[in-house]
Amino acid sequence: MPSLLRHLLRPLSLAGVITVLVVGLSFGVQRSGAGSSLLLLGAFLLLFAVHGWVGLPTRLRAVVAVLQALLAVALIALQPRTGTAPVLLVVLVAQLAEHWPPRFVLVVALLANLAEYAVLRHSGFTQPLLVVLLYGGFQAFAALTAHYARSTALARDELARVNADLLATRALLADSARDAERLRLARELHDVAGHKLTAMRLNLRALAADPVLAGREGLQTAEQLSGELLADIRQVVQSMRDDRGLDLDTALHALAAPFPRPRLQLRIAEGVRVTDPRTAETVLRLVQEALTNAARHGEADNVWLTMSEEDSRLRIDIRDDGQRAERIREGNGISGMRERLADVQGQLELARTEQGGMHLIARLPA
Repeated sequence: MPSLLRHLLRPLSLAGVITVLVVGLSFGVQRSGAGSSLLLLGAFLLLFAVHGWVGLPTRLRAVVAVLQALLAVALIALQPRTGTAPVLLVVLVAQLAEHWPPRFVLVVALLANLAEYAVLRHSGFTQPLLVVLLYGGFQAFAALTAHYARSTALARDELARVNADLLATRALLADSARDAERLRLARELHDVAGHKLTAMRLNLRALAADPVLAGREGLQTAEQLSGELLADIRQVVQSMRDDRGLDLDTALHALAAPFPRPRLQLRIAEGVRVTDPRTAETVLRLVQEALTNAARHGEADNVWLTMSEEDSRLRIDIRDDGQRAERIREGNGISGMRERLADVQGQLELARTEQGGMHLIARLPA
């Protein structure tokens, strides 16, 4: 599970693992109950790793958090004199602050500290409240540190998303401006140069019909060249009027460029053209949300996007190599995709790849 390993190698997670291991070393100093304590500590460490797995459902993650709190309290009861077991609650609260809203973290921390107070008082500590308040201060500090770290990461991701949105929109606007300028030049050539060349050719024909000038080779050559030039201009105008569609390739690569992960692997089939700016914007928003979901919820390294035509409609296949739960829950992002596609008479299908990643299939008018 690369997502689990990636989570454990993050600085905050790695610090938590090292802290738990050091607490285990302190249990070894006290020989009484060391075996059972180390067994419970191993279970705590395992749940610590599982809690950060991105593919874990929310309800199961909550159960894991509660079990961690119970194990920490049990270890405090088994090793009351060691004085290091309450550190596990500091690690737990910091971990919860990374994944849960403050209200949930506060409830779990209060219940765990009440249980800690009861255990310490039952064990004969003269000032259990002082110990609980002391470690509670460490918990608050750890929770705030983790919370602000998470807020900073979310703000950074949002800034990257907005920057990518601006880059992709700028690419589309530049392409639209080029199309508009090309169409303007085509009209000018057709209306001005084409009109004057037609008039010149008619005059040359009239001169060639004059008995005085008839048979002159230079006049016939000029009339022939004017006809060829008029045909060339018409061909140029036609090629400039040919709508090649908006440059989605450049826009989509600009959209994915600010994200360090996942990498976008894009393939657009030959003949696929999107001429409607509204459809192009829908495609951009669809891909943008897919990239965000792959990074935030699937921790994917790669996203494969294929665009093709199917029954005169545009088909977009998006797959990633992340890890998703067996049952895909549709959040605000997926709902937003459906709404955008519905506005352009499009449809969205969700599936799971064999490797556990997300597979999106969108169909909309070309």
